[in-house]
Amino acid sequence: MALNTAMMSTKPEMDLTQPPFKSYPAWVIEKLSPLAVEKIQAVHDWVETECVPAEAIMKAQLAKNRWETPQLMKQLRQKAKARGLFNLFLPKSFKESPGLTNLEYSCCAEIMGRVYWAAQTMNCHAPETGNIELLAKYCNDKQKKQWLEPLMNGDFSSAYSMTEPDVASSDATQISLDISKSSDGKHYIINGRKLYGNAIWNPAMKLYILMGCSDPTNPNAHRRHSTLLVPADTPGLTMTRNLTILGYDHAPEGHGEYFYDNVKIPVENVILGEGRAFEIAQGRLGPGRIHHCMRLIGQAERAYEYALIRCTDPRKKPRGRLIGSFDSQIERLASMRLEIDAMRLVVLNAAATMDIHGNKSGKYVIAQSKILVPDTAAKIIDECMQIYGGQGLTQHTPLPEMWTYARFVRVADGPDAAHRHQVGRGELRGADVVRQRHKRYREIARRLEKELGMEEEMRNEVNWEYLDEEVKKAGAKL
Repeated sequence: MALNTAMMSTKPEMDLTQPPFKSYPAWVIEKLSPLAVEKIQAVHDWVETECVPAEAIMKAQLAKNRWETPQLMKQLRQKAKARGLFNLFLPKSFKESPGLTNLEYSCCAEIMGRVYWAAQTMNCHAPETGNIELLAKYCNDKQKKQWLEPLMNGDFSSAYSMTEPDVASSDATQISLDISKSSDGKHYIINGRKLYGNAIWNPAMKLYILMGCSDPTNPNAHRRHSTLLVPADTPGLTMTRNLTILGYDHAPEGHGEYFYDNVKIPVENVILGEGRAFEIAQGRLGPGRIHHCMRLIGQAERAYEYALIRCTDPRKKPRGRLIGSFDSQIERLASMRLEIDAMRLVVLNAAATMDIHGNKSGKYVIAQSKILVPDTAAKIIDECMQIYGGQGLTQHTPLPEMWTYARFVRVADGPDAAHRHQVGRGELRGADVVRQRHKRYREIARRLEKELGMEEEMRNEVNWEYLDEEVKKAGAKL
Protein backbone atom coordinates (compact mmCIF):
# COMPACT_ATOMS: atom_id res chain seq x y z
CA MET A 1 0.00 0.00 0.00
CA ALA A 2 1.71 3.18 -1.18
CA LEU A 3 2.23 6.03 1.26
CA ASN A 4 3.04 9.66 0.69
CA THR A 5 6.74 9.92 1.47
CA ALA A 6 6.35 13.67 1.96
CA MET A 7 4.80 12.82 5.30
CA MET A 8 8.16 11.61 6.51
CA SER A 9 9.18 15.21 7.00
CA THR A 10 6.30 15.80 9.42
CA LYS A 11 7.07 12.66 11.43
CA PRO A 12 10.84 12.23 11.03
CA GLU A 13 11.01 9.52 13.70
CA MET A 14 9.00 7.18 11.47
CA ASP A 15 10.48 4.95 8.82
CA LEU A 16 7.46 4.38 6.61
CA THR A 17 9.22 1.69 4.63
CA GLN A 18 9.41 -0.64 7.65
CA PRO A 19 6.96 -2.47 9.88
CA PRO A 20 4.73 -1.64 11.54
CA PHE A 21 3.90 1.56 9.64
CA LYS A 22 4.16 0.39 6.03
CA SER A 23 0.75 -1.32 6.08
CA TYR A 24 -1.18 1.80 7.16
CA PRO A 25 -2.97 3.98 4.60
CA ALA A 26 -1.86 7.59 4.25
CA TRP A 27 -4.91 9.01 6.04
CA VAL A 28 -4.08 6.95 9.13
CA ILE A 29 -0.45 8.07 9.14
CA GLU A 30 -1.62 11.68 9.09
CA LYS A 31 -3.71 11.12 12.22
CA LEU A 32 -1.02 9.50 14.37
CA SER A 33 0.26 11.66 17.20
CA PRO A 34 3.93 11.53 18.27
CA LEU A 35 2.80 9.56 21.34
CA ALA A 36 1.01 7.05 19.13
CA VAL A 37 4.06 6.64 16.92
CA GLU A 38 6.16 5.92 19.98
CA LYS A 39 3.68 3.39 21.40
CA ILE A 40 3.06 1.60 18.11
CA GLN A 41 6.78 1.12 17.58
CA ALA A 42 7.24 0.01 21.19
CA VAL A 43 4.39 -2.52 20.93
CA HIS A 44 5.86 -3.86 17.69
CA ASP A 45 9.27 -4.32 19.24
CA TRP A 46 7.73 -5.89 22.36
CA VAL A 47 5.68 -8.49 20.49
CA GLU A 48 8.51 -9.36 18.09
CA THR A 49 11.18 -9.79 20.77
CA GLU A 50 9.29 -10.76 23.95
CA CYS A 51 6.16 -12.63 22.78
CA VAL A 52 6.65 -14.46 19.47
CA PRO A 53 9.90 -16.16 20.59
CA ALA A 54 8.34 -17.15 23.94
CA GLU A 55 5.25 -18.99 22.66
CA ALA A 56 6.62 -22.49 23.31
CA ILE A 57 7.93 -21.50 26.75
CA MET A 58 4.54 -20.10 27.74
CA LYS A 59 2.85 -23.35 26.66
CA ALA A 60 5.35 -25.44 28.61
CA GLN A 61 4.82 -23.46 31.81
CA LEU A 62 1.05 -23.58 31.41
CA ALA A 63 1.12 -27.36 30.98
CA LYS A 64 2.44 -27.70 34.53
CA ASN A 65 -0.65 -26.02 36.01
CA ARG A 66 -3.55 -25.33 33.65
CA TRP A 67 -5.37 -22.90 35.97
CA GLU A 68 -2.51 -20.83 37.28
CA THR A 69 -1.19 -17.81 35.40
CA PRO A 70 2.29 -18.85 34.15
CA GLN A 71 5.25 -17.22 35.81
CA LEU A 72 6.46 -15.96 32.43
CA MET A 73 3.16 -14.10 31.92
CA LYS A 74 3.51 -12.45 35.32
CA GLN A 75 7.07 -11.38 34.52
CA LEU A 76 6.13 -10.02 31.10
CA ARG A 77 3.24 -8.05 32.55
CA GLN A 78 5.56 -6.37 35.03
CA LYS A 79 8.07 -5.54 32.29
CA ALA A 80 5.39 -4.20 29.96
CA LYS A 81 3.96 -2.02 32.72
CA ALA A 82 7.41 -0.64 33.49
CA ARG A 83 7.79 0.27 29.79
CA GLY A 84 4.51 2.19 29.74
CA LEU A 85 2.67 -0.37 27.62
CA PHE A 86 -0.23 -1.04 30.01
CA ASN A 87 -3.88 -0.17 29.27
CA LEU A 88 -3.18 1.37 25.88
CA PHE A 89 -6.75 0.61 24.75
CA LEU A 90 -8.54 3.11 27.02
CA PRO A 91 -9.47 6.07 24.77
CA LYS A 92 -8.09 9.51 25.52
CA SER A 93 -11.60 10.75 26.40
CA PHE A 94 -11.12 9.05 29.81
CA LYS A 95 -9.02 10.72 32.47
CA GLU A 96 -7.42 7.34 33.20
CA SER A 97 -6.33 6.95 29.55
CA PRO A 98 -2.66 6.73 28.51
CA GLY A 99 -3.58 9.09 25.66
CA LEU A 100 -4.34 7.12 22.48
CA THR A 101 -7.38 7.41 20.24
CA ASN A 102 -9.33 4.33 19.12
CA LEU A 103 -7.65 4.63 15.72
CA GLU A 104 -4.17 4.81 17.22
CA TYR A 105 -4.87 1.89 19.51
CA SER A 106 -6.18 -0.18 16.60
CA CYS A 107 -2.66 -0.05 15.13
CA CYS A 108 -1.27 -1.36 18.42
CA ALA A 109 -3.96 -4.04 18.75
CA GLU A 110 -3.26 -5.49 15.31
CA ILE A 111 0.34 -6.02 16.36
CA MET A 112 -0.75 -7.57 19.67
CA GLY A 113 -2.92 -10.01 17.74
CA ARG A 114 0.12 -11.71 16.23
CA VAL A 115 0.33 -13.79 19.44
CA TYR A 116 -2.91 -14.83 21.10
CA TRP A 117 -1.76 -13.89 24.60
CA ALA A 118 0.42 -10.87 23.75
CA ALA A 119 -2.37 -8.40 24.58
CA GLN A 120 -2.56 -9.87 28.08
CA THR A 121 1.06 -8.97 28.75
CA MET A 122 -0.03 -5.33 28.25
CA ASN A 123 -3.37 -5.58 30.11
CA CYS A 124 -5.10 -5.06 26.77
CA HIS A 125 -6.88 -8.41 26.50
CA ALA A 126 -10.52 -9.41 26.53
CA PRO A 127 -12.53 -9.19 28.69
CA GLU A 128 -10.34 -6.76 30.63
CA THR A 129 -10.51 -4.06 27.96
CA GLY A 130 -14.29 -3.95 27.92
CA ASN A 131 -14.59 -4.26 31.68
CA ILE A 132 -12.10 -1.50 32.42
CA GLU A 133 -13.79 0.84 29.95
CA LEU A 134 -17.17 0.01 31.50
CA LEU A 135 -15.91 0.75 35.02
CA ALA A 136 -14.22 3.96 33.89
CA LYS A 137 -17.33 5.16 32.07
CA TYR A 138 -20.15 4.18 34.42
CA CYS A 139 -18.87 3.57 37.96
CA ASN A 140 -18.85 6.06 40.82
CA ASP A 141 -15.63 7.11 42.54
CA LYS A 142 -15.94 4.53 45.32
CA GLN A 143 -16.45 1.69 42.85
CA LYS A 144 -13.54 2.91 40.75
CA LYS A 145 -11.28 2.97 43.78
CA GLN A 146 -12.21 -0.57 44.75
CA TRP A 147 -12.29 -2.21 41.33
CA LEU A 148 -11.05 -0.02 38.47
CA GLU A 149 -7.71 1.02 39.90
CA PRO A 150 -6.58 -2.54 40.80
CA LEU A 151 -7.70 -3.81 37.38
CA MET A 152 -5.73 -1.13 35.58
CA ASN A 153 -2.77 -1.93 37.81
CA GLY A 154 -3.02 -5.61 36.86
CA ASP A 155 -3.57 -6.77 40.45
CA PHE A 156 -6.34 -9.23 39.49
CA SER A 157 -8.58 -10.19 36.59
CA SER A 158 -12.30 -9.81 35.91
CA ALA A 159 -15.11 -11.30 33.81
CA TYR A 160 -18.29 -10.12 32.13
CA SER A 161 -21.22 -12.41 32.88
CA MET A 162 -24.09 -11.95 30.42
CA THR A 163 -24.80 -15.06 28.29
CA GLU A 164 -27.33 -17.62 29.55
CA PRO A 165 -27.97 -21.21 28.37
CA ASP A 166 -31.77 -21.26 28.62
CA VAL A 167 -32.69 -18.18 26.57
CA ALA A 168 -31.70 -16.61 23.24
CA SER A 169 -28.97 -14.36 24.59
CA SER A 170 -28.56 -12.68 21.21
CA ASP A 171 -31.80 -10.94 22.28
CA ALA A 172 -30.59 -9.56 25.59
CA THR A 173 -34.13 -8.62 26.65
CA GLN A 174 -34.59 -12.35 27.34
CA ILE A 175 -31.83 -12.52 29.95
CA SER A 176 -33.59 -13.97 32.97
CA LEU A 177 -31.12 -14.41 35.85
CA ASP A 178 -33.12 -13.09 38.80
CA ILE A 179 -31.98 -10.07 40.79
CA SER A 180 -34.26 -9.21 43.73
CA LYS A 181 -33.98 -7.00 46.80
CA SER A 182 -33.57 -8.48 50.26
CA SER A 183 -36.30 -7.81 52.81
CA ASP A 184 -34.23 -5.09 54.47
CA GLY A 185 -33.54 -3.41 51.11
CA LYS A 186 -29.78 -3.41 51.72
CA HIS A 187 -28.79 -6.29 49.46
CA TYR A 188 -29.49 -7.88 46.11
CA ILE A 189 -30.17 -11.61 46.02
CA ILE A 190 -29.07 -13.30 42.78
CA ASN A 191 -30.32 -16.62 41.41
CA GLY A 192 -29.73 -18.13 38.00
CA ARG A 193 -27.32 -19.69 35.56
CA LYS A 194 -24.69 -18.16 33.27
CA LEU A 195 -22.35 -19.33 30.54
CA TYR A 196 -18.91 -17.88 29.82
CA GLY A 197 -17.08 -15.57 32.15
CA ASN A 198 -13.47 -16.33 33.01
CA ALA A 199 -12.84 -19.40 35.13
CA ILE A 200 -13.01 -18.90 38.88
CA TRP A 201 -10.47 -21.72 39.16
CA ASN A 202 -7.73 -19.19 38.39
CA PRO A 203 -6.90 -17.48 41.71
CA ALA A 204 -6.32 -14.19 39.87
CA MET A 205 -10.05 -14.06 39.03
CA LYS A 206 -11.65 -11.63 41.53
CA LEU A 207 -14.64 -9.85 39.94
CA TYR A 208 -17.71 -10.70 37.85
CA ILE A 209 -19.63 -7.90 36.17
CA LEU A 210 -23.09 -9.40 35.99
CA MET A 211 -26.15 -8.55 33.89
CA GLY A 212 -29.48 -9.84 35.22
CA CYS A 213 -33.20 -9.11 35.40
CA SER A 214 -34.21 -6.88 38.31
CA ASP A 215 -37.62 -5.63 37.11
CA PRO A 216 -39.27 -8.35 34.96
CA THR A 217 -42.68 -6.62 34.75
CA ASN A 218 -41.40 -3.26 33.52
CA PRO A 219 -43.32 -2.45 30.30
CA ASN A 220 -40.08 -1.17 28.78
CA ALA A 221 -38.10 -4.35 28.05
CA HIS A 222 -34.88 -2.32 27.93
CA ARG A 223 -35.33 -1.11 31.51
CA ARG A 224 -35.79 -4.50 33.16
CA HIS A 225 -32.13 -5.33 33.68
CA SER A 226 -29.35 -4.16 35.97
CA THR A 227 -25.57 -4.58 36.11
CA LEU A 228 -23.91 -5.60 39.38
CA LEU A 229 -20.38 -5.98 40.70
CA VAL A 230 -20.07 -9.49 42.16
CA PRO A 231 -16.85 -10.44 44.00
CA ALA A 232 -15.68 -13.88 42.93
CA ASP A 233 -15.52 -15.17 46.53
CA THR A 234 -19.18 -14.37 47.28
CA PRO A 235 -20.93 -17.42 48.84
CA GLY A 236 -23.37 -19.11 46.47
CA LEU A 237 -21.40 -18.40 43.29
CA THR A 238 -20.26 -21.74 41.85
CA MET A 239 -18.47 -22.70 38.67
CA THR A 240 -19.63 -26.18 37.63
CA ARG A 241 -17.27 -26.72 34.70
CA ASN A 242 -15.11 -25.04 32.09
CA LEU A 243 -16.51 -24.86 28.57
CA THR A 244 -14.09 -25.84 25.82
CA ILE A 245 -14.10 -23.93 22.53
CA LEU A 246 -13.76 -26.43 19.66
CA GLY A 247 -11.72 -28.60 21.99
CA TYR A 248 -9.48 -25.89 23.47
CA ASP A 249 -9.92 -25.11 27.19
CA HIS A 250 -8.33 -21.64 26.85
CA ALA A 251 -6.69 -22.08 30.25
CA PRO A 252 -5.80 -20.37 32.48
CA GLU A 253 -8.63 -17.90 31.71
CA GLY A 254 -11.20 -20.36 30.37
CA HIS A 255 -14.96 -20.03 29.87
CA GLY A 256 -16.89 -21.02 32.98
CA GLU A 257 -20.44 -22.27 33.45
CA TYR A 258 -21.90 -20.75 36.61
CA PHE A 259 -24.72 -21.10 39.09
CA TYR A 260 -25.83 -18.19 41.28
CA ASP A 261 -27.61 -19.64 44.30
CA ASN A 262 -28.90 -16.89 46.62
CA VAL A 263 -25.76 -14.86 46.01
CA LYS A 264 -26.00 -11.82 48.27
CA ILE A 265 -24.25 -8.54 47.53
CA PRO A 266 -24.77 -4.98 48.87
CA VAL A 267 -26.97 -2.59 46.87
CA GLU A 268 -23.95 -0.31 46.56
CA ASN A 269 -22.62 -2.78 43.99
CA VAL A 270 -25.14 -1.79 41.32
CA ILE A 271 -23.55 0.13 38.45
CA LEU A 272 -25.19 3.41 37.43
CA GLY A 273 -28.54 2.39 38.96
CA GLU A 274 -31.25 -0.20 38.49
CA GLY A 275 -32.59 -0.73 34.99
CA ARG A 276 -29.50 0.67 33.26
CA ALA A 277 -27.90 -2.60 32.05
CA PHE A 278 -28.70 -2.09 28.36
CA GLU A 279 -27.11 1.32 28.33
CA ILE A 280 -24.04 -0.14 30.02
CA ALA A 281 -23.86 -3.21 27.77
CA GLN A 282 -23.98 -1.15 24.59
CA GLY A 283 -21.29 1.15 25.93
CA ARG A 284 -19.10 -1.86 26.69
CA LEU A 285 -19.71 -4.13 23.71
CA GLY A 286 -18.93 -1.62 20.96
CA PRO A 287 -15.25 -1.22 21.82
CA GLY A 288 -14.93 -4.90 22.72
CA ARG A 289 -16.20 -5.96 19.30
CA ILE A 290 -13.75 -3.72 17.50
CA HIS A 291 -10.83 -4.86 19.68
CA HIS A 292 -11.43 -8.48 18.67
CA CYS A 293 -11.39 -7.44 15.02
CA MET A 294 -8.17 -5.49 15.43
CA ARG A 295 -6.40 -8.46 16.96
CA LEU A 296 -7.76 -10.84 14.35
CA ILE A 297 -6.06 -8.87 11.60
CA GLY A 298 -2.78 -9.50 13.40
CA GLN A 299 -3.62 -13.21 13.55
CA ALA A 300 -4.39 -13.23 9.82
CA GLU A 301 -1.10 -11.47 9.02
CA ARG A 302 0.84 -14.02 11.04
CA ALA A 303 -0.99 -16.90 9.35
CA TYR A 304 -0.16 -15.35 5.99
CA GLU A 305 3.52 -15.28 6.93
CA TYR A 306 3.36 -19.02 7.61
CA ALA A 307 1.84 -19.48 4.16
CA LEU A 308 4.69 -17.53 2.54
CA ILE A 309 7.26 -19.63 4.37
CA ARG A 310 5.61 -22.85 3.26
CA CYS A 311 5.29 -21.69 -0.33
CA THR A 312 9.03 -20.99 -0.52
CA ASP A 313 10.28 -23.95 1.54
CA PRO A 314 12.93 -25.74 -0.63
CA ARG A 315 12.18 -29.03 1.17
CA LYS A 316 8.60 -29.02 -0.08
CA LYS A 317 8.60 -29.57 -3.84
CA PRO A 318 5.61 -31.48 -5.16
CA ARG A 319 6.37 -32.60 -8.71
CA GLY A 320 9.77 -30.97 -8.35
CA ARG A 321 8.44 -27.42 -7.91
CA LEU A 322 8.14 -25.04 -4.99
CA ILE A 323 4.57 -24.89 -3.69
CA GLY A 324 4.52 -21.17 -4.39
CA SER A 325 5.38 -21.67 -8.04
CA PHE A 326 1.97 -23.13 -8.89
CA ASP A 327 -0.51 -20.64 -10.34
CA SER A 328 -3.21 -21.75 -7.91
CA GLN A 329 -0.99 -20.87 -4.94
CA ILE A 330 0.06 -17.53 -6.43
CA GLU A 331 -3.59 -16.58 -6.87
CA ARG A 332 -4.40 -17.84 -3.36
CA LEU A 333 -1.66 -15.65 -1.87
CA ALA A 334 -2.86 -12.63 -3.84
CA SER A 335 -6.45 -13.12 -2.66
CA MET A 336 -5.38 -13.42 0.97
CA ARG A 337 -3.24 -10.29 0.71
CA LEU A 338 -6.16 -8.29 -0.70
CA GLU A 339 -8.56 -9.61 1.93
CA ILE A 340 -6.25 -8.74 4.82
CA ASP A 341 -5.73 -5.21 3.53
CA ALA A 342 -9.48 -4.80 2.99
CA MET A 343 -10.21 -5.96 6.55
CA ARG A 344 -7.71 -3.49 7.90
CA LEU A 345 -9.36 -0.59 6.08
CA VAL A 346 -12.80 -1.51 7.41
CA VAL A 347 -11.55 -1.73 10.99
CA LEU A 348 -9.51 1.47 10.80
CA ASN A 349 -12.56 3.26 9.44
CA ALA A 350 -14.67 1.96 12.34
CA ALA A 351 -12.06 3.08 14.88
CA ALA A 352 -11.85 6.55 13.33
CA THR A 353 -15.66 6.82 13.27
CA MET A 354 -15.78 5.99 16.98
CA ASP A 355 -13.23 8.72 17.67
CA ILE A 356 -15.16 11.33 15.70
CA HIS A 357 -18.79 10.43 16.37
CA GLY A 358 -18.70 8.21 19.47
CA ASN A 359 -19.34 4.51 20.07
CA LYS A 360 -23.11 4.75 19.67
CA SER A 361 -22.97 6.59 16.36
CA GLY A 362 -20.32 4.17 15.17
CA LYS A 363 -22.46 1.07 15.73
CA TYR A 364 -23.06 0.61 11.99
CA VAL A 365 -19.36 0.47 11.08
CA ILE A 366 -18.64 -1.59 14.21
CA ALA A 367 -21.23 -4.10 12.99
CA GLN A 368 -19.61 -4.11 9.55
CA SER A 369 -16.26 -4.97 11.13
CA LYS A 370 -17.76 -7.64 13.36
CA ILE A 371 -19.42 -9.34 10.37
CA LEU A 372 -16.53 -9.11 7.93
CA VAL A 373 -13.37 -9.66 9.95
CA PRO A 374 -13.95 -12.89 11.94
CA ASP A 375 -15.43 -14.68 8.94
CA THR A 376 -12.75 -13.49 6.52
CA ALA A 377 -9.91 -14.11 8.98
CA ALA A 378 -11.13 -17.67 9.56
CA LYS A 379 -11.20 -18.30 5.80
CA ILE A 380 -7.70 -16.89 5.38
CA ILE A 381 -6.31 -19.01 8.23
CA ASP A 382 -8.11 -22.03 6.80
CA GLU A 383 -6.40 -21.44 3.45
CA CYS A 384 -3.04 -21.24 5.21
CA MET A 385 -3.76 -24.53 6.98
CA GLN A 386 -4.58 -26.08 3.61
CA ILE A 387 -1.23 -24.97 2.20
CA TYR A 388 0.46 -26.86 5.05
CA GLY A 389 -1.45 -30.04 4.29
CA GLY A 390 -1.66 -32.53 7.15
CA GLN A 391 0.80 -30.55 9.26
CA GLY A 392 -1.54 -27.56 9.09
CA LEU A 393 -4.01 -29.35 11.38
CA THR A 394 -1.45 -30.11 14.09
CA GLN A 395 0.51 -28.22 16.71
CA HIS A 396 3.40 -27.85 14.23
CA THR A 397 2.09 -24.29 13.76
CA PRO A 398 -0.28 -22.04 15.73
CA LEU A 399 -2.72 -22.07 12.78
CA PRO A 400 -5.40 -24.35 14.32
CA GLU A 401 -5.54 -22.20 17.46
CA MET A 402 -5.71 -19.06 15.32
CA TRP A 403 -8.62 -20.51 13.35
CA THR A 404 -10.42 -21.47 16.56
CA TYR A 405 -10.11 -17.93 17.88
CA ALA A 406 -11.45 -16.45 14.65
CA ARG A 407 -14.36 -18.89 14.63
CA PHE A 408 -15.12 -18.11 18.27
CA VAL A 409 -15.24 -14.36 17.61
CA ARG A 410 -17.97 -14.91 15.02
CA VAL A 411 -20.17 -15.66 18.05
CA ALA A 412 -18.51 -13.61 20.80
CA ASP A 413 -20.20 -10.26 21.54
CA GLY A 414 -23.15 -11.25 19.35
CA PRO A 415 -23.57 -13.71 16.46
CA ASP A 416 -23.13 -12.74 12.83
CA ALA A 417 -26.87 -12.84 12.18
CA ALA A 418 -27.57 -10.09 14.71
CA HIS A 419 -24.98 -7.76 13.17
CA ARG A 420 -26.07 -8.55 9.61
CA HIS A 421 -29.61 -7.71 10.64
CA GLN A 422 -28.45 -4.36 11.99
CA VAL A 423 -26.50 -3.53 8.82
CA GLY A 424 -29.32 -4.73 6.57
CA ARG A 425 -31.94 -2.67 8.42
CA GLY A 426 -29.72 0.36 8.10
CA GLU A 427 -29.48 -0.16 4.37
CA LEU A 428 -33.25 -0.60 3.98
CA ARG A 429 -33.87 2.64 5.85
CA GLY A 430 -31.98 4.39 3.08
CA ALA A 431 -33.84 2.65 0.26
CA ASP A 432 -36.36 5.47 -0.25
CA VAL A 433 -33.54 7.94 -0.86
CA VAL A 434 -32.21 5.60 -3.54
CA ARG A 435 -35.68 5.29 -5.09
CA GLN A 436 -36.08 9.06 -5.27
CA ARG A 437 -32.67 9.38 -6.93
CA HIS A 438 -33.69 6.86 -9.59
CA LYS A 439 -36.91 8.77 -10.15
CA ARG A 440 -34.83 11.85 -10.88
CA TYR A 441 -32.87 9.81 -13.43
CA ARG A 442 -36.17 8.97 -15.12
CA GLU A 443 -37.37 12.58 -15.10
CA ILE A 444 -34.11 13.84 -16.59
CA ALA A 445 -34.09 11.06 -19.19
CA ARG A 446 -37.63 11.86 -20.34
CA ARG A 447 -36.80 15.54 -20.55
CA LEU A 448 -33.78 14.77 -22.71
CA GLU A 449 -35.85 12.45 -24.91
CA LYS A 450 -38.38 15.20 -25.47
CA GLU A 451 -35.73 17.84 -26.20
CA LEU A 452 -34.06 15.53 -28.73
CA GLY A 453 -37.32 14.38 -30.29
CA MET A 454 -36.64 10.76 -29.35
CA GLU A 455 -39.70 9.97 -27.22
CA GLU A 456 -41.13 7.32 -29.56
CA GLU A 457 -37.73 5.85 -30.35
CA MET A 458 -36.82 5.42 -26.68
CA ARG A 459 -40.23 4.28 -25.47
CA ASN A 460 -39.26 0.60 -25.39
CA GLU A 461 -35.51 1.01 -25.00
CA VAL A 462 -35.28 1.98 -21.30
CA ASN A 463 -37.35 0.10 -18.73
CA TRP A 464 -38.35 2.29 -15.77
CA GLU A 465 -40.97 -0.20 -14.59
CA TYR A 466 -39.11 -0.85 -11.34
CA LEU A 467 -40.12 2.67 -10.24
CA ASP A 468 -43.85 2.21 -10.80
CA GLU A 469 -46.05 2.71 -7.78
CA GLU A 470 -47.61 -0.74 -8.07
CA VAL A 471 -44.17 -2.30 -7.93
CA LYS A 472 -43.37 -0.18 -4.88
CA LYS A 473 -46.57 -1.31 -3.15
CA ALA A 474 -45.75 -4.95 -3.84
CA GLY A 475 -42.32 -4.46 -2.39
CA ALA A 476 -43.76 -2.84 0.72
CA LYS A 477 -45.77 -6.00 1.44
CA LEU A 478 -42.50 -7.92 1.73
